[in-house]
Amino acid sequence: MTQLLVSVRSASEAEAALRGGAGLIDVKEPNRGALGQARDAVIADVARTVAGRCPISAANGELIDFRWDKLPPAGLGLSYVKWGLSGYRPGGEEAWWPELLWAMHCLEGHESSCRAVAVAYADWQRARAPTPEEVCDFAIENAAGVFLIDTWRKDSSTLLDWLSLGAIEPLRERCGTAGVPIALAGSLGPAEIRTLLPLCPDWIAVRGAVCQGRQRGSEVEEGKVRQLAMLLRPA
Repeated sequence: MTQLLVSVRSASEAEAALRGGAGLIDVKEPNRGALGQARDAVIADVARTVAGRCPISAANGELIDFRWDKLPPAGLGLSYVKWGLSGYRPGGEEAWWPELLWAMHCLEGHESSCRAVAVAYADWQRARAPTPEEVCDFAIENAAGVFLIDTWRKDSSTLLDWLSLGAIEPLRERCGTAGVPIALAGSLGPAEIRTLLPLCPDWIAVRGAVCQGRQRGSEVEEGKVRQLAMLLRPA
């Protein structure tokens, strides 16, 4: 069944998301971009609050800025860590592919039970990032923990403004055949979620849709999480 992934910026938001029915808690700082890294203390607080009730992922910023000593603290029980791939065009696969492999190796040595997420940006042209097809190739060839499709710039556009359902479907099928879980994100609201549900992704990822006023910098609301979690139940 498709589960709801909720991005949070505090322990109190994590608790609200869990009460609302989130199946995965993602820790990020939305004021720092699409995959803004939260402070170590925030990640630790969220991990203590979740206390094993569901998996936890953490955003670690953009790969082009990666430093091995900036990984989230070990021993918190994180299931996934993710980096964006903005800024790697021009340069192509020769630049980002080995660097993402190196980051995955660092993560494995740092926290052996934590898996890396291969993140594709639907608006890859304006992010100067690899295409979703290229990142999907990487995720499958290197058995990434998850393949995530998101949007880089958080404006009024959504995932479906940049990738059609017909473009996402073959990526979903390839991941399903290879056994790589897939998550779909990108300013998704109820209408976009209903459109995407027939693809049966492993996770639908949200933040703005479950915040006050649909503003991603506002607080996560339990009731809004519950509404979207209920929407996923038929899937």
